[in-house]
Amino acid sequence: MSVFSNIPEDLHLYRSTRFFIIEDKYPVSPGHLLIISRDEKLDYFKLTDEEKKELTELISKASQLIEEKYNPDGYNIGMNCGEVAGQTVMHFHCHVIPRYKGDMDDPRGGVRHSVIGKGYY
Repeated sequence: MSVFSNIPEDLHLYRSTRFFIIEDKYPVSPGHLLIISRDEKLDYFKLTDEEKKELTELISKASQLIEEKYNPDGYNIGMNCGEVAGQTVMHFHCHVIPRYKGDMDDPRGGVRHSVIGKGYY
């Protein structure tokens, strides 16, 4: 059983048919949320078409929840699929990370920085 399966419902900010949203326990920035599948699916590629559709709706819901408390200037939306991609909890989750002007000296390249030397082009 995954650590995400043991998260108490009172920590859920929102629940849908197939997912729930929580605050990230180790946030990258203020307001960082996780969208977690209620069923233990390995990663995005194991989700059904219905789950993928619902996930898209939940990403929008997560941004609404963030904007109720914070005023981000942008977002990174990320999913790590597999150990070599950095996945450490083998239960599907999507990061919705609010970004703020000045949180990095040069944010250009965004997720490209996940591979050394590929962020700047």
